[in-house]
Amino acid sequence: MSDRRPDGSLWLVGAGPMACEYAKVLSAEGHDFEVIGRSEASAARCEALTGIPVRRGGLLSALSESGPPELAVVAVGVDQLAAVATALVTAGTGRVLVEKPAGVDSSEIRALWRVAEQSSAEVLVGYNRRFYASVVAARRLIEEDGGATSCVFEITEDSKNVAELDLPDAVRASWFLANTSHVVDLVFNLCGEPIELSTQTAGSLSWHPSSARFVGSGLTDRGVVFSFHGDWESPGRWGVEVCTRQRRLVLRPLEQLRMAVRGSEAIEEVDIDNQLDREFKPGLYGLTRAFIMGEDRLLCHIREQVERCGIYDKIAGYEDPLS
Repeated sequence: MSDRRPDGSLWLVGAGPMACEYAKVLSAEGHDFEVIGRSEASAARCEALTGIPVRRGGLLSALSESGPPELAVVAVGVDQLAAVATALVTAGTGRVLVEKPAGVDSSEIRALWRVAEQSSAEVLVGYNRRFYASVVAARRLIEEDGGATSCVFEITEDSKNVAELDLPDAVRASWFLANTSHVVDLVFNLCGEPIELSTQTAGSLSWHPSSARFVGSGLTDRGVVFSFHGDWESPGRWGVEVCTRQRRLVLRPLEQLRMAVRGSEAIEEVDIDNQLDREFKPGLYGLTRAFIMGEDRLLCHIREQVERCGIYDKIAGYEDPLS
């Protein structure tokens, strides 16, 4: 249980599956919070799953009746993230954790950042994989070895599964930003920001016309060379390999960490304490606690997300309306 409580009121906006996951963490941490839902159906499902009352009527009604909370977690659909976060910040909420990627495209995310800057609000983006137990262990080993030297990562998606999801067309069309950015964000969080980036795309899918295959390489500001590959028309899964001068660290799947040490070709599993990742949605406990505690070092600031959007757009072949 956390040794700190939020300084002021805390709202969890949303009553869908992801909001329920946040509710489980906040309840386990012993925080006082209110869940703001919109539809009766989602509110009832959330209450049945979590045992926590949900305030019906939506965010605007809650703001009109009660005024803004001091802190808020936004866990709604991707197509509503920017609008909900903007409404909170505009109303006066000073600190907001919004689910990744914070908007359906670069222009929405950039607009949210501007509102946050004008309001002097802290807006953080919820990339929970930064907080996986496997990633925390990998980060520690990378730091022990003096930093990464190279990295290769895989960004293939299960296109058949994505095509069958009940999602707005705009979210599916920006699926690289909406979902695949998890992997890219993780890599650059571990290895530094890219200062050189060469990319190539090919193909298209009916629901993702911009691209279906991705390759590229580059160099980060920490001197780490990297390359990546993804083919959404072929089987595969996400994966990351980071090399240091002493080890090769393999995150495939991302929830597991394996390692080869210098002088050996054997890749062995690393023993990690992943109890919280088994009890809650992986990474979400650490993410939520960092937000509540104000420990921003590992959190993605909206300003950082705006900068990253240019990278995501380039890798995915999206056209930024302001580019």
